Formats: sequence, structure tokens, C-alpha cells
Amino acid sequence: MYRVWGYVTDYSLLLISGAVIALVWANIDPDSYHHFVHYVIVDNFWIGDAEAEGGQITRTLTLHYLVNDVLMAFFFAIAAKEVWEAIILENGALKGRKALTPLIATAGGMLGPVAVYLGLAAMLGIFGTVSRGWAIPTATDIAFSYLVGRMVFGPGHPAIRFLLLLAIADDAGGLIILAIFYPTGDLAPQWLLLSLGAALAVFFLCNWLPRRLDRGNQLRPNSTWVRKRLSFWPYLIAGCVSWFGFQEAGIHPALGLLPIVPTIPHADRAFGIFAEAEKYLTDLLNWIEHHLKYPVEFILFFFGLLNAGVEFSAIGAPTWLVLLGLIIGKPVGIFLFGWFAAYPMRLGLPAGVRPIDLVAIGCVAAIGFTVALFVASVAFPPGAVQDAAKMGALFSFGAAAISLVVGRLLRIEKVTS
Repeated sequence: MYRVWGYVTDYSLLLISGAVIALVWANIDPDSYHHFVHYVIVDNFWIGDAEAEGGQITRTLTLHYLVNDVLMAFFFAIAAKEVWEAIILENGALKGRKALTPLIATAGGMLGPVAVYLGLAAMLGIFGTVSRGWAIPTATDIAFSYLVGRMVFGPGHPAIRFLLLLAIADDAGGLIILAIFYPTGDLAPQWLLLSLGAALAVFFLCNWLPRRLDRGNQLRPNSTWVRKRLSFWPYLIAGCVSWFGFQEAGIHPALGLLPIVPTIPHADRAFGIFAEAEKYLTDLLNWIEHHLKYPVEFILFFFGLLNAGVEFSAIGAPTWLVLLGLIIGKPVGIFLFGWFAAYPMRLGLPAGVRPIDLVAIGCVAAIGFTVALFVASVAFPPGAVQDAAKMGALFSFGAAAISLVVGRLLRIEKVTS
């Protein structure tokens, strides 16, 4: 059922490598590290960090902006692809009654960390300083959670599927949170019409119209011509236009490819994230994902390199708020909401999953890392608070060890096939 192990392993190792190099570099020579991160590629450019000068907006393209705001759009596009397929396709993981318990558990896994984070911030008297970071501990890193989940439950345990459903839904929630609560500047929503127009145009011209012209013709000459001659280029051009619309609208441009993903021709049914059968699908959406695999791995390496470089002296209250929000709020929220969905709401749990297993699932889901780092970088301006929050995201790796211990204490029997 699950896609080759190497896919996740490669992704994880490159991201971890970038983060480790960043940590070492930032603590040995912080000045050169920060100079590298904020290296100016092009000044007075049409994309980049916005600055107001003399009543006009100028943009500077830095290495950090290139990776976080431009290249990470491909990472979020892949995440959006999995969410889109899970919702709309036949056998989609988030379609129908079977997904209700994981979806409700996901709500608990997002509300629990927020409650812990904000509650502790209020108790410590620093609510005003750190409240903007409330969304950081809501994140679940799909790949790392999948790796650790296999170690805790074994690859064949039904809890793995539950965990993946939860992580996909968590990603969807995270994308919505980023778009709504973390604008990158003054909102100018009229620019979203540019993104909408690009999406509608490419869908009509390159997807709907060829299929309409091919009605009743099994050879599908028009669709075949568009696929062979134009390939992914119309969608890439539309993606660039949509990305620019997001930047000008003040919404984080890393989400700029999201309107284009649903316009790409896709398979008729889903096999599930990490499904082995996915690599044999030849529809354009899966073809694009397969060809983005290796570029995105290297993008994540540079994302870790440019975002995880935090000096250990930066550890402070935000570090513990993020960490405790993840390792306490996630398991408690997932267990309570999952139990409520399964029993009082009578939605049930998958066969082979015990109610107590929800605690272990919650511990595994507490690994925030990638998305938590990303949210920390947009929630706070560069400085001590952002660095401390990032350290909390990095420390969430400790949830892996906690998950293994909890798995033993709960006597979870691994299912290998």
C-alpha cells in the first residue's frame, strides 16, 4: 500500500542534513551564516522582500526569499496535490464517512496545541509578545511522522493509515491558516483575481476544452496533442502568474501554486499518499509530482539550511511554548477528539486500532519540524523571538523518542505486513 521507503528516507535525510549544517554553522560563525542567508541576489527587482522608500514599494530578492517564498511553492503544491486527491477522487482518503474520525481527531490535534501554547503564554505574562506564534505547534510533518509511525506501529498497522489521514488533513488546515492569518503585507485582495483568472484560463484551454472536443472519440486526439505538445508548460506559466498574484495580494506567495493544482488533469482514483501504485500513474498531475520529487528534496535541503540556523543561546520561553504545545497539546487533543468521534458520536475507529493507540498517534503527530519552521519564519520578524520559536520546532524531533517509549508502555504490537 505504501510508496517506496526510499522516497521518504531521501526527503528526510536531505532536510535533516541542511538543518544540522545550519545549526553547526550558526553556532560557530553566526555572522557569516546570516550574511549567507540574507545574501542579496537582485536589488530593486519585481519579486522579493518589500520595503517602502519615498512612498514607493521596492523589492529585494534575497537567497532566503528565493527559497522560502519562491521554491517552497513547489513543496506546498505537492502537499496540496495530496490533499486535493484525498478529497475529490474515488477512494480518496478524506472522502466519505471513513475519514470523519481522523478529521475530527485532526481538529483536536490543532486546537490542543493552540490551547497549550496560548494558555502557557498567558500564565507566563508574555501573551502579547508571543501570541502571533499560536499556529506554529499546530503543524504535523507528514514524512517524519510516517517514518516514526512505522517504527512505533510497524508498516502494516492500521494506525499508520489513520496517522496519514490525520497528517494530510493537518496540512490542509495549515495551508488555510497560512493564507488567512499570516499575510506578508498590506492585503490587496483584488490581485487574487489574477490568480483566479490564470487558473480558470489554463483549466478551460488546456483541460476542459480538449476533453470537450474529444467527446465520443476514444482516440482523444485533442487531449493527446495538448499533453504531448504543451505538456506542463501552460500550468507552469499559469502558476507563475498565480504566484505573482499572491505576492501582490499580500498573501504568502509560497501558497501561490495552490489555485493551479486542481486545474491539472488527474487520475480517476486515488491509491493514497506513499502508495506504491502511485508511481505507475501517468496522468499529468502525477507525472508532474514524480518529476518534482528530486528538485523538491534539494529545495528542502536549502530550506533546512536557511531556516534552522539558530544559536543555542536563543533558547527561551517561545521555545518551550512551541515544544509543549506539540508534545502535550497534540496527543491530548487527538486522543480526546478522536475518542469523542469514535464513541459518543459513534463513528468508530479502524479495525485493529485501540482507543489508547490514539495517544501514540498523537505523540507521533507532534513532530512539527518542516511546516512548524516555516510558520515560525512568517509568524515573527527576524530576531530573538523567531529564533526561540524555531528552536522549539527543531526540538519537536524529541517527539520521536517519546513516541517509541509510549509505544512500549502501551504494549503496541508491531504489524509488519
